[in-house]
Amino acid sequence: MPQPSLHAMQAFRRVVELHSFHAAARSLELSGGAVSKLVAQLEQDVGVRLLNRSTRSLSISEEGAAFYEAAVRILDEVAMATEQARSLSAGVQGRLKVSVPSSFALMWLSARVPAFLARHSQLTLELSLDDRFVDLVQEGFDCALRISTRLPDSQLVTRALGAIERVAVAAPAYLAQAAPLQTPQDLAAHECLVYTQSATPHEWPLTGTGQGRPVPVSGRYRVNNSVMLRAALLAGQGVALTPRFVVDDLLASGLLTEVLAAWRPQQHTLFGVIAHRRYVARKVRVFLDFVEENMADVDPAQVARA
Repeated sequence: MPQPSLHAMQAFRRVVELHSFHAAARSLELSGGAVSKLVAQLEQDVGVRLLNRSTRSLSISEEGAAFYEAAVRILDEVAMATEQARSLSAGVQGRLKVSVPSSFALMWLSARVPAFLARHSQLTLELSLDDRFVDLVQEGFDCALRISTRLPDSQLVTRALGAIERVAVAAPAYLAQAAPLQTPQDLAAHECLVYTQSATPHEWPLTGTGQGRPVPVSGRYRVNNSVMLRAALLAGQGVALTPRFVVDDLLASGLLTEVLAAWRPQQHTLFGVIAHRRYVARKVRVFLDFVEENMADVDPAQVARA
């Protein structure tokens, strides 16, 4: 009986992970018919039905599930061996596709990308700015950066790269004409600029040491990108709760002032996220190492280590 080909095993793996022959074909840059033939040949070589398919449904058989686990191990080991062999004669190379939160990419990562590209001249970096939690496998990402206090449970592999401090800020001109702002409860009398991508956009977790409840806030300006808050803050439109990296330059110049510093919320964590535990491509490792290294170089008063 002929041995299954790695090409056919890869096609089968992508069909299982993407739950679709069409999506697997698109991922592998093949036709749907080619992927179907590869899986059919694999089933013939193995001697069992790996997938149960009809015109309306696709599911993996019991034998297919066991074979899938073995195939993933084999394919990952081959990929690792190939990369190790290539790295002996060349640097990091290929395409690295990364999903990055928009504001973090614009206000923090963009200034550091040139140094990363200079360090790895044979690597092509493709960044996708998106605040949603993308499906790494379905959408073909090598890894993602995500900012959260805690990521939801999943089979994804996460790595803490640093901590993101959040601050409440306003322009001095706004504070000069607004009601006193000495405690979180005083926000009820203030115009608050609301970041709608937050898990609780209308409740700010200004609880200091963790005591007390989040504070209700309201305002006429609501936006799903933190960078958009900068102009409104400078124009004296209100108070915003935002990651420090979004406004750090404005705080340093005195154009904005931190308020309610005694009630800073819990720091977020910057996570690196990958899909598979067994095999982490070298290009992914060097990127995550670079981000962590640069997070460590920031003033500890601004961004602390996780």
